[in-house]
Amino acid sequence: MAKKYWLVKQEPEAYSWDDFVGENGCEWDGVRNYQARNNLRAMSQDDFVLFYHSVIGKEVVGIATVEREAYPDPTATKGDWSAVDLRPFKPINRPVSLETIKNDPQLSEIPLVRNSRLSVMPLEAKHFRRVLKLGNTIL
Repeated sequence: MAKKYWLVKQEPEAYSWDDFVGENGCEWDGVRNYQARNNLRAMSQDDFVLFYHSVIGKEVVGIATVEREAYPDPTATKGDWSAVDLRPFKPINRPVSLETIKNDPQLSEIPLVRNSRLSVMPLEAKHFRRVLKLGNTIL
């Protein structure tokens, strides 16, 4: 099965890349948007995930992997919500800002730019690789 690529957004004041690394990963739960939930459900074990700091910083700061595929979100008291387990893979050597992404012709149409409110989004492999190149990062 082909590897897929994703981007997840998190406010660093609530849960930063450093928190994520310090805990060696986490249950990615609390998503309450149907499109984002469906994206969680489409994730496969070992897919790569870009970790993006939203609100403050507004930049891609790290790479994670999917450790456990979608399961019922234990924080949901109502509804049909899902969670996945993510693990840190490595930091981005040079964080890639939203401004850089918006100004890059190869990235200007990715979901982060087109649908900025979505917290979990797919990326094409070429866009994932482009962000890594901009971040001076090799897998």
